[in-house]
Amino acid sequence: MQMNYFVVGTNDKDAATRFYDAFFKEFGINQVMSNDRMTYWQSDSFAFAVATPFDEQPATHGNGTMVGFALGSVDAVKRLHSKVLELGGRCEGEPGERGPMFSAYVRDLDNNKLCFSA
Repeated sequence: MQMNYFVVGTNDKDAATRFYDAFFKEFGINQVMSNDRMTYWQSDSFAFAVATPFDEQPATHGNGTMVGFALGSVDAVKRLHSKVLELGGRCEGEPGERGPMFSAYVRDLDNNKLCFSA
């Protein structure tokens, strides 16, 4: 089994799209589609989207929900952690060794939690 996509909710699609355009640009992943409710990015192994909720209620972050990105190197983890802070996200855990992984944790503009690991 393999994860094929992940969607996070947003209350400001334009701001979230700018954030994730810059975020994914670090790895050469480009936007593949955008409509009035969702914006998608896609690589060879996954798809990711931001969306205003279908039920038209405010988007909220999932407490305990986290999206994990395997970045392949300690330098990439550090670089993307810094990039998210530069884009207006916030730190949830500085880059460092955690068990068998080197990881860092951040929150995006809508408070969705992201993990980067190597």
